[in-house]
Amino acid sequence: MATRAQTQAAKRNVKKAQAGARSKKSIAHLPAKTRTALGKQGAAVAQRKRSGGASPKTRQELYDEAKRRDLPGRSKMGRDELARALGHR
Repeated sequence: MATRAQTQAAKRNVKKAQAGARSKKSIAHLPAKTRTALGKQGAAVAQRKRSGGASPKTRQELYDEAKRRDLPGRSKMGRDELARALGHR
């Protein structure tokens, strides 16, 4: 059985680890090129969603559909490849 001091130390360690993980997730710590690319990618997805073009779905939505259909090689495919394989284009 753990002593009171051990339990308190473990709780402190968990809190430190959680705080560290939260701080590393911030987009502010990424390089400027990466932030720009992520912004452009997000804008492209939003544009596809708004326009309702041939395939307004995100890669994750297409991947989920491919998984339901048991499409082979789906994990290595990009958004456009998944859309083509699923017949969305």
